[in-house]
Amino acid sequence: MTSPGTAQDMPLKVLVVDDSATNRRIVNVFLNKLGQDVALAENGAQAVELFQRDSFDLVLMDVMMPVMDGYEATRRIKALCGERWVPVIFLSALDTEDNLIAGLDAGGDDYLPKPINFVVLQAKLRSLRRAIEAHRRLAEAHLWLQTVTDTIVDAVITIDTAGLIRSVNAASEQIFGYTAQELLGRNVNMLMPEPWASTHNDHIRRYVHGGEPHIIGIGQRKVEARRKDGSVFPIELGVGEARINDERVFIGVLRDITRRHHDERQLKEAVTRLQAYHAHQEAENALAADILSRQLTRDGLADPALASWVAPAATVSGDVIAAARAPGGDLYVLLADATGHGLAASISTLPLLTLFYEMVDWGMALPAIVARINDQLCQALPSSRFVAAGVVAIYANEGRADVWLGGLPPLLQLAADGTVMRTLDSSRLPLGVVPFEGDMSQVDSIDLPPGCQLVLLSDGLIEATNDAGDAFGMARLQATLAAAPAGRRIEAVQRALRLHLGESDPHDDVTLLLVSGAPVD
Repeated sequence: MTSPGTAQDMPLKVLVVDDSATNRRIVNVFLNKLGQDVALAENGAQAVELFQRDSFDLVLMDVMMPVMDGYEATRRIKALCGERWVPVIFLSALDTEDNLIAGLDAGGDDYLPKPINFVVLQAKLRSLRRAIEAHRRLAEAHLWLQTVTDTIVDAVITIDTAGLIRSVNAASEQIFGYTAQELLGRNVNMLMPEPWASTHNDHIRRYVHGGEPHIIGIGQRKVEARRKDGSVFPIELGVGEARINDERVFIGVLRDITRRHHDERQLKEAVTRLQAYHAHQEAENALAADILSRQLTRDGLADPALASWVAPAATVSGDVIAAARAPGGDLYVLLADATGHGLAASISTLPLLTLFYEMVDWGMALPAIVARINDQLCQALPSSRFVAAGVVAIYANEGRADVWLGGLPPLLQLAADGTVMRTLDSSRLPLGVVPFEGDMSQVDSIDLPPGCQLVLLSDGLIEATNDAGDAFGMARLQATLAAAPAGRRIEAVQRALRLHLGESDPHDDVTLLLVSGAPVD
């Protein structure tokens, strides 16, 4: 529930740029009816001038205009945004592929053809509002965290597993003599004298792959550091490890011990606040993960016609599977792979799961189920998120199945001996990309001879890469399935993948789902 006066009630500040007075007036009236705050510009140059003077949440940009076209205006506006995200939607009758590419290259975030469909525009505004508010919250959290670390009189430097500097506080600039812009994205060994500068990357690499820590987590150590002017000075260094959005980061606190008058009490208070913030975030993530786990675990997954394996790359999988029997006894199964992995990806699948189970229970046909799920995801997900999916309906009594594939690897149909008798390629867009039109919800029908199995999988399985850069691949998967008896194929694939990867871990969620057709007579 949203209380009065929250960010969701605040109007968006929209800059409308169009050389047609009629178009500006129509869009202005529409946006005003939606309660948005609108400013108007008749060409790109005027839009850039307004953007320099005021702050906007969204820009609706025409392409062909006098003085300055929409592409150049977008490039200049994006340059003015800095770290702040202000989405730009192009409004144009030019809808060729070249025009779309030019708009995206200029920094545009979306495209809406003229004449404007105001129902679609309103839906995009709803989606963009959610994305804008998410960016605002992220920026506020970053500002809060930066404010805390900037109160610390010691340097606080965050690096990733490649040793690249991700964040620094104000004290880091003062102690080392570099600006933040000179440090961010550079290897942290630039702050070390030799021989430590040359060996630091090896220490990180060994630790990340399971080696003993050299400094991380073992308390304060006295080492030497190097300033921008080349001077070497003694410091006390402590390094801890954390996970932020499922990414490993290392947080180093560096004290210049040539100046012992630093305020230790201020440091302890700031670190306590920082730890409390991280603890709160971890607790929130754990609660969300528990809720998701309860949603994903259903009785239908224990159906004897199914065999499955889900191996998340993070704590929570962005791949999900679902299965349920319709009132007439037909089996419906689903495999979905949301954009990314971890908690954020898993959240994207919640509307999909709820609708799937409800509509199967209502006895809805497969095309209707897919179309309704796509409609819901188009409304619920931001434009950068979508869900690749495969949905299958098994009509065992009729000896056939209906299949819908969107964005997943090909579906395999195995004969009773495990050999591939048919490959069905994904011919549809993933769910949540665009509203369905025409035959986009149409299914493929296939016969199910006795003893056959249908194989659904996520791309994380065939794209799992070992240290040599060799992907597991579809050919290796097919050979593994063919060599194993029907009841042991999941186990065989697990063994084959472990052997292929060696000490490496998959970089994406891995999911495999086997669905048995008609039994052998």
